Amino acid sequence: MRTQVCIIGGGPSGLLLSQLLHRRGIDTVVLERRTREHVLSRIRAGILEVGFVNLMREAGVADRMDRESFVHEGTVIAYGDEMFHVSFQEHTGTDVIVYGQTELTRDLYDAREAAGGTILFDVDNVVINGADTDAPFVTFEQDGRQERIDCDFVAGCDGFHGVSRQTIPLTVRREYEKVYPFGWLGILSETPPVHEELIYSWSERGFALCSMRNANLSRYYIQCSLSDSPEDWSDENFWEELKRRIPSEAAEKLVTGPSIEKSIAPLRSFVTEPMRWGRLFLCGDAAHIVPPTGAKGLNTAASDVHYLYHGLAQFYEEKDSEGIDRYSERALARIWKAERFSWATTNLLHRYPDQSDFDLKMQRADIAFLRDSEAAQKVFAQNYVGLPY
Repeated sequence: MRTQVCIIGGGPSGLLLSQLLHRRGIDTVVLERRTREHVLSRIRAGILEVGFVNLMREAGVADRMDRESFVHEGTVIAYGDEMFHVSFQEHTGTDVIVYGQTELTRDLYDAREAAGGTILFDVDNVVINGADTDAPFVTFEQDGRQERIDCDFVAGCDGFHGVSRQTIPLTVRREYEKVYPFGWLGILSETPPVHEELIYSWSERGFALCSMRNANLSRYYIQCSLSDSPEDWSDENFWEELKRRIPSEAAEKLVTGPSIEKSIAPLRSFVTEPMRWGRLFLCGDAAHIVPPTGAKGLNTAASDVHYLYHGLAQFYEEKDSEGIDRYSERALARIWKAERFSWATTNLLHRYPDQSDFDLKMQRADIAFLRDSEAAQKVFAQNYVGLPY
């Protein structure tokens, strides 16, 4: 089999890259190790920056998103029993939208299938060969058969545990990591959201987040110990703890119900450099991870797709390699700023096990400064809606 760009990973970043390249006449094959049904069963974040929204429109897959998404013109920060609002519209003139990653991925699958795009599911033992040559190829197994794809370029969109990053020799890549001493226990419930916008809440008992997927589907999180498991938390215990960590005004309005999904996510900041080796390019979680505070994970993948898509289009349409030559430099410049925002917001709102009384006073002072400073709110809003590409 022959294609121009072989994309490893059939999640949202791989599918979006494939769809964007298709609209510029560039052929792709997408390899996904799981089934479509499994990919669509993953419950992930649903806050989309303006840049991501514009990429979906450019890819021609925004109709349902534009109809069904919820526009958020700001967010709420809470501490103790107090709340204040940070307006994205006032400080940046734009907003973010809430649209579940599952639905976004479904739209991308439907678009690729309608266009006759090649997506191969249930592939095993993927190996990227010759990435540092002018003739890379990918081998894999499917239905017990050994297969090979020859290509011009390989895009590694296969996540933190995929093969793409591991293909880059340790003599070439350098990794930076911070592991946080807590996780997020999250539940999904068929209940109306407690507020029309997200509530990020600091409390002496730990962080909490009130989020949503739609008018009757809510997503809630509380900071928990890394030694906890979802089975340690009954629904009743979760709701009671959440109420203790959000302002009483919100707790009194909270509609509870049985959880339909419950999981614990560890928090990590991670970046690998470079994001290109020869004709192999890393996108999204294959190259970087952010803690979920501030909803940057999926959005940083979108910025990678933007730089790679434009670089490849420039290469094929103009015979100019400048875009792909500078891909890693451009992507990393924005990634590190997103990493900084996620790290800073995590530090602002979470309780650390070794915090001193002085540390807590500094944390409260930082929150008060954000509440009282228009300049600080503008910086927060600029980062939240997404820095320009």
